[in-house]
Amino acid sequence: MEQRKRSVAILGSTGSIGTQTLDVISRNSDLFEVDLLTANNNSALLIEQALKFKPNNVVVCNPSRYEEVNDVLAPHYIKVFRGMESICDLVQSSTVDIVVTAMVGFSGLQPTISAIKAGKAIALSNKETLVVAGNIIMSLAAEHGSPIIPVDSEHSAIFQALQGERTRPEKLLLTASGGPFLHTPMEELYRVTRDAALKHPRWKMGAKVTVDSATLMNKGLELIEARWLFGLDPDRIEVIIHPQSIIHSMVQFEDGCVMAQLSSPDMRLPIQYALSYPYRIPLDTPRINFTELSELTFHKPDTKRFPCLAIAEESLRRGGNAPCAMNGANEIAVEAFLKEKIGFMEIPDIISKAIANVPFIEKPTLDDIYSTNFAARKAAEQIIYNNL
Repeated sequence: MEQRKRSVAILGSTGSIGTQTLDVISRNSDLFEVDLLTANNNSALLIEQALKFKPNNVVVCNPSRYEEVNDVLAPHYIKVFRGMESICDLVQSSTVDIVVTAMVGFSGLQPTISAIKAGKAIALSNKETLVVAGNIIMSLAAEHGSPIIPVDSEHSAIFQALQGERTRPEKLLLTASGGPFLHTPMEELYRVTRDAALKHPRWKMGAKVTVDSATLMNKGLELIEARWLFGLDPDRIEVIIHPQSIIHSMVQFEDGCVMAQLSSPDMRLPIQYALSYPYRIPLDTPRINFTELSELTFHKPDTKRFPCLAIAEESLRRGGNAPCAMNGANEIAVEAFLKEKIGFMEIPDIISKAIANVPFIEKPTLDDIYSTNFAARKAAEQIIYNNL
């Protein structure tokens, strides 16, 4: 490893990915240091993190939490700022080497663009950034020499499998656990509760991502993300259900060879790989004992059971601003489900109706992306209101 510590900015440090990133950094304090931490509302945990890791700067997006955070951290010579504009400015600081984009949803787009324009290395966890504006983001990254290293376990697996390869893949195979309702009878899905949807069988994640995993929308978002990260046409990316979550994704080549990345399900591995790339460093994940592995199974996803995946596939095929409209509507629908305003199987219906209410733009600009997101969210909110 290079001797100089890599300075890390963590956008969304109080969420699942953010806290696990800090765990990786705490175990490798000789290699990494924290320059910037940001959070939206969780001021108590943000303060705790800042006191432990002593970043140069902290941003709390919710201005009502600013005084609370500043009063505690200012005596420790940690500068505290408020609002999204501050995040966008601070990620461009010369003291930042790599930016971990762990914010949830569309909110991650603006600061990621700011970091890319400053040529920062991006450890991309916020998949929505590429879902809503993939073509724009990848073009900007190429223009400004900003490397994008995926943190999602599936995309990290593909990224790792492609190391050293000199030929383009024939196909990408994205694996999915299938979530908590893989074998739930269809009629019972209409009675799924919020608590049941938040019990993922393999991964510990934030509420929004966990619900997306239960509907398989998360895999749809990852399908779109993979299209832009690896530059492959949609018909060369396939989703496969793999309940054991040992194979995190696979790459198929034109000679029929398939390369897979296997590990125990632990998000610290892809996070650490993104931070340390192109090197590997030790990690205390459980090792796979192949003699004790009972089985690895695979099957096609059922899009009747999981219509959100079919909606994502169709949005990817349409292109333009369709994935952005889908994402905006999904964020509103999931929020409504978490607040127990709608049922689980109403989520895909709301998304489809909202997409239909947003004008299609074949080659959207960044301004079009923002207006599409706004329109899709408003359409979804209106549909939910009308159904109450």
